[in-house]
Amino acid sequence: MTPDELLTTTRSVRKRLDLHRPVPRELIEECLEIALQAPSGSNRQSWHWLVVTDRDQRAAIGEFYRRAVAEYLDSSGAAGKLFADDPERAKVQSKVGSSVAYLGEKMGEVPVLVIPCLRAPKLPAGNQAGLWGSILPAAWSYMLAARARGLGTAWTTLHLAFETEIAGLLGLPADVRQAALIPTAYAVGTDFRRAARQPLSDVLHFDRW
Repeated sequence: MTPDELLTTTRSVRKRLDLHRPVPRELIEECLEIALQAPSGSNRQSWHWLVVTDRDQRAAIGEFYRRAVAEYLDSSGAAGKLFADDPERAKVQSKVGSSVAYLGEKMGEVPVLVIPCLRAPKLPAGNQAGLWGSILPAAWSYMLAARARGLGTAWTTLHLAFETEIAGLLGLPADVRQAALIPTAYAVGTDFRRAARQPLSDVLHFDRW
C-alpha cells in the first residue's frame, strides 16, 4: 500500500474481526515498535502498552465493555441515533450503531486487546491536550501498522466507564491512565475503501473562522 492508501483505508473494524485466528505475539510487538516512533510531549515517552491475550482476562474486560456499550446504545448520543434528519448520513450511522452493538457482544472473544496507557500522577484541571497528545498519535500509529499487516483494529473508549474496575483487574499502578481499548485481530477480507466524509470546504478555515 502507498502511504495515502494506508491513511485513507484504515477503518474501524468490528464485524470483520476474525475471532478464531490467533495473532502472533511478535506481530503485535512489531506494530508497537513502530508506534514508539510517534511524537510525545517533551519527548518524555511516558507511554505503556498493555497487551491482553489471556482468555479469562479478555472475557472479564469484554463483560465490562458489554455493559458500557449497553448504556451507550441507550443514550441519545449513540452513533445509530445521530443525523436522523439526513437520510444519507442516517444510513451510515445505522451501520455504525449496528457494528458497535456487535463488538459490545464480542469484545471478550477478540484474540488481542491492546490498551495504550500513559503514566500521569495527576490529571491537570485545565488543558489536557498535551497530556493525551503524548499517547494518541502512538496509538494511531499502532493501528496503521496493524492495517499494513492484515490486522483489523477499532478505536474504542467506552470501557473507561469502568476504568477503575479494569485497572484493578489488570493490576495497573494508580498513576497509569488508560487512553483507549484497541481490539486487534486478523481482518476478514482486505477490501477496505475510503469512508464517506464531509466535504473539506465545509470544515476548512484559513486565518479566521
